[in-house]
Amino acid sequence: MKTSKKIFLTILVLFIGLNIYSQTVQNFNFDFENIENGKPKYWESFDSKNYVFTLDSNISYSGKYAVSIEYKEGTADFSAWEFTIPENYNGKQITLSGYLKTENVSDGYVGLYMRIDPSIAFDNMYRKNIKGTTDWTKYEITLNMNPKKTKRIVLGGILVGKGKMWMDNLSVSIDGKNITDLKPIEAITFPADKDKEFENGSGITINTIDSFQIEKLKNLGLIWGFLKYYHPNIAKGEYNWDYELFRILPKVLNSNNQNNLDSFFVNWINNLGKFTLDKKAEIKNTNTKLEPDLTWIKNSNYSDQLKALLLKIKNAQRTKEQYYIGLEPYTTFKHENPYTSMQYTDAGYRLLSLYRYWNIIQYYFPYKYLIEEDWKNVLKEFIPKYLQSNNETDYTFTVLELIERINDTHANIWGENEVLENYYGINYAPVELSYVQNKVVVTGYFDKKLGKQTGLEIGDIISSVNNKAVEELIKERLKIYPASNYTTKLRNITLDLLRTNDSTLNIEFIRLDKAETKKINTYPSSEINIFSRYENSDTCFKLINKDIAYLNNGSIKLEYLPKIWRAIRNTKGLIIDLRNYPSEFPLYDLSEYLMPKSTPFVKFTKASIENPGQFTFNKTTNIGKDNKNYYNGKVIILVNEVTQSSGEFHAMAYRVHPKAIVIGSTTAGADGNVSQIILPGKIRTMISGIGVYYPNGKETQRIGILPDFEVKPTINGIREKRDELIEKAKEIIYKK
Repeated sequence: MKTSKKIFLTILVLFIGLNIYSQTVQNFNFDFENIENGKPKYWESFDSKNYVFTLDSNISYSGKYAVSIEYKEGTADFSAWEFTIPENYNGKQITLSGYLKTENVSDGYVGLYMRIDPSIAFDNMYRKNIKGTTDWTKYEITLNMNPKKTKRIVLGGILVGKGKMWMDNLSVSIDGKNITDLKPIEAITFPADKDKEFENGSGITINTIDSFQIEKLKNLGLIWGFLKYYHPNIAKGEYNWDYELFRILPKVLNSNNQNNLDSFFVNWINNLGKFTLDKKAEIKNTNTKLEPDLTWIKNSNYSDQLKALLLKIKNAQRTKEQYYIGLEPYTTFKHENPYTSMQYTDAGYRLLSLYRYWNIIQYYFPYKYLIEEDWKNVLKEFIPKYLQSNNETDYTFTVLELIERINDTHANIWGENEVLENYYGINYAPVELSYVQNKVVVTGYFDKKLGKQTGLEIGDIISSVNNKAVEELIKERLKIYPASNYTTKLRNITLDLLRTNDSTLNIEFIRLDKAETKKINTYPSSEINIFSRYENSDTCFKLINKDIAYLNNGSIKLEYLPKIWRAIRNTKGLIIDLRNYPSEFPLYDLSEYLMPKSTPFVKFTKASIENPGQFTFNKTTNIGKDNKNYYNGKVIILVNEVTQSSGEFHAMAYRVHPKAIVIGSTTAGADGNVSQIILPGKIRTMISGIGVYYPNGKETQRIGILPDFEVKPTINGIREKRDELIEKAKEIIYKK
């Protein structure tokens, strides 16, 4: 699969099916015959402006209707019909079957898909590689179930790339029994779920923002978040903790001295109910990487009574279940209302947004210790910023500025966001830019014909955009482009430098030391493929010379590996290109060919529900197996700033080969699985959800994968269309 499509599919896996089980009747409408407002009832389309969704009465497998998805124009990414099963069910395996028909499908595939959240199982049939024109054919996929941990089951049909597909006559069975004949598991409801008092607004207004007010609100944020994750009764779901914030806020705002404030806090906490102390609370875990930061309790100027009460809660007995937190397979943040219809003038919801995010980082970000500043000071700094952000634009950018402070490339505002789209611009120049030798350089075209029409050539240095120096544009944007390191910030800023809401841009550029100016046209994403730089048009494997093999990790398919291995095994060197995003997670399969034995390559840290803020190491994970016929040549691994997350994880694995050498430059510094966070205003963001380390405990976060030989492209090399990393790899392979 091409990388741009993988990015979209990752978003699909993360963001489709956010609705919880909400239907009240068992009407699955798997045959699409139940129609409401011209659409199949209970079904949703994963909208994309480049695709058309149809309820088709002319072509169907059975009955009157089928549904279809058709690519129309613009960037060919993907779209899907989706259905969320309204209940949860007991069982070992769930099977989705149905009929698909295709017409001229290219640059992708079609398939049924099914997903069990959170991250329990997923299949979208991409391995079947269904494309071209096919008549109605029955397909099915089966997933292993885990009812105790299941939050939702989402299913449907997907079209990746171009062409058209139809879907009809679906059915779902669990352990061989049709789902319509089964009784769902009775849903568990919590007292917190029944609290609806502030659904239409917090009722909080704050007119005064002085130092005393800020200090009070800082203390409230600290205590509110501490209680959210530490108090056993809140963990049980006995309180809607968002709304408890709105209940205590007026008292905090109206308190006129510290003693009164402390008394409010003590009474508030005592009213949360009794709990049992944990006699083992002070026992240290020898595998601990990060301890909770609770020194603020003892170091505060709180009353002795309030300090003692907070420390007592710290030592409370907590279960492994928490209403707001899940840890399988990595940290998930549960029961967090997105407040889609939030009024931005509502100061209570803005404070809630700050407190929610700040405390998630405080207790459940594995790399909080790498933020390089006191996170508590950041809370105090942002209180007035959030209170003054009383419109959607200001609020969005304040949230983004806070996200930037955690230094994590996984952290950003993800998904469609109208405020950011309007800021960055909805139109794009048809040229690709990269940051090379401290310059912004043209390195390709999104569309070759339109790119050539701009008059810009590969190797041109962009010096100003609309009469503003590139250096100034970069400096302005640093605080709203989250990333783990400076190199990745520059990567992301450069990608957006030629975006605008206008139809043209005035460009000043330098070609062979001569400054020139041009006015160039810009285009919406429906007219040019802005993800073309990430697509792998070349084969995943080739022989550069008869004794040097090249493997593109971004397009490799697992089914090809046995044949590829036969071509690789007798070569002097293998170049594995990781300047991309891995296609089918090949590291375990490929490593069995490469490694002489099972070798540790990574270990992880995991968060704690019983001791929030603590992260402990798991055992190391190995790669490879005992193999006398392992690859004995040199393994050269290519990396750069595009190498991110799974790409960095693959680099860690391949690097344990006995003759591995990494060449290139700083990677994105954000490894491991992501955890999704929803903030008021339905802002979607993420963090690196688990800590990823080398077996010796050395970090990859922020640092990235450090090369053995630093090699970066040069402007001259780009002009001459040379791949200087490949050249260096060949030199190393032939060097004795």
